Amino acid sequence: MRRFQTTRLQSQWGDVVDRFDCWAQNPWRRLSLLVIALFSGFLLGSATTSVAGVLSQMDPVAALIVVLGSELTMRRIRKRKSQWMLLEHLLNLSRIGFLYGLFLEAFKLI
Repeated sequence: MRRFQTTRLQSQWGDVVDRFDCWAQNPWRRLSLLVIALFSGFLLGSATTSVAGVLSQMDPVAALIVVLGSELTMRRIRKRKSQWMLLEHLLNLSRIGFLYGLFLEAFKLI
């Protein structure tokens, strides 16, 4: 099987995650990125329930599908590695913010 030569784009794209992780070694940068991920997840969670309500779909069913999808994604990531990188932390905090947005919207309906 022939293996093609790696291009400059492929080599630089592979190093993007490592460079981003190195850039975020500063605790304040890391904390700010994690807080931004949390708030972005919250925004997406509240927007998802609003869109499902406007489209006259069943909110509990839509929320259940979204929550199951996010939980299955996190289980897949947790099984893959024992040590988490910055991207996994960002994904986890955005998931937490997303679920918090869903719960807050659910309590608004009560």
